[in-house]
Amino acid sequence: MKKIKLYIKIALGVVAVGLLVFAFMPNPVLVDMATVSRGDVLVTLDGEGKTKIHDIYVVYSPIEGRVTRIEAEQGDTVTAGDTVIANMLPADPRFVDSRSEIQAQADIDGAEAALGFEVAQLERAEAELAFANSELERAQTLYNNGNVSIARLEQAELIVRLRETELNTAQSGMEVAQSNLASARARLVQPGSTSSEDSSSLMVRATVSGKVLRILHKSEGVIPAGTPLVEVGNPEELEIVIEMLSRDAVKVEPGDMALIKRWGGDEDVSAQVRVVSPSGFTKISALGVEEQRVNIYLDFVDGRDKWRGLGDAFRVEASIIVDQAGNALNVPISALFRYEGNWSVFAVEDDTAVRREVQIGRMNDQIAEVLGGLDEGARIILHPGAEVEDGIGVAER
Repeated sequence: MKKIKLYIKIALGVVAVGLLVFAFMPNPVLVDMATVSRGDVLVTLDGEGKTKIHDIYVVYSPIEGRVTRIEAEQGDTVTAGDTVIANMLPADPRFVDSRSEIQAQADIDGAEAALGFEVAQLERAEAELAFANSELERAQTLYNNGNVSIARLEQAELIVRLRETELNTAQSGMEVAQSNLASARARLVQPGSTSSEDSSSLMVRATVSGKVLRILHKSEGVIPAGTPLVEVGNPEELEIVIEMLSRDAVKVEPGDMALIKRWGGDEDVSAQVRVVSPSGFTKISALGVEEQRVNIYLDFVDGRDKWRGLGDAFRVEASIIVDQAGNALNVPISALFRYEGNWSVFAVEDDTAVRREVQIGRMNDQIAEVLGGLDEGARIILHPGAEVEDGIGVAER
């Protein structure tokens, strides 16, 4: 009986000691974990830009005049040489003030007087020509009868030719006087005094086939020659223009592939670099810092069905792939940290954090290529904090 009581006391003591040890044991640190896996590691350079129709044509007014209201709307389809963009009429004359009106009226009076003088000159020339013709007929008769010499006949013929020349001169003078009178009267024409039905019109047609992109002059009005009216282009011929810092642009080469992101669709769109501009430009950043930037031009690789909805001057973001490793062992960069100058991670072995030095290759903003120090399938800790140490117990959060 005494032995049974002794055994019970010993058992209770062992349990008490165990409970005491368990009470003072540290709790495992809760952490986020990930598994080392294989995949493609893409090294990209990111930039913002916009789409652009490759060739945009501007339809200009060919003359100075009054353009009617443009009825075309953005998105309308136009055909080269067929679709009428706008109708143009001669501009209305300017208002004539009192002083100019007096001067113009004086010019009209002078032109009418000059015309009367030229009419009189014409009548005189006609009378002299008629008399010269009569003299020629009489000289011809006398010559035929042998009463005058050949010289007298030739003199009469010369006078007729001279009178014909004077008549032509008088007719030309009268025409000039009529033109001067019409010009003087035209300077008195006021706006609204001419009928639009009598004005000649000019139809401005589309120079290329495509769609109307922008209406640059919508309302009716008087415009000078060379005024832009509309922009026309083919939305099927889109390209992408990405602005990138010059120090990053030097790493990009024609032919590099790119992913177009955050353009509004559900999936990224593939594109390819066509040209890296050989000339940069200065741009002021949002922080007021001058930056040298370079335009990079890309062409879509995926069909239009995948990026349908994009139009001219739509904002996009591009990730240009400048290096990549296929099916490479990789870890999230949130698991990496520096220890004594080398890259390291905390691997999880038997619910214990073990610091491992790793060799890192290509790296982007999400994952890094692992060249050594870890095996596929290993568990690692993400975002290790100050409470995570080598040899400490951990549990997944």
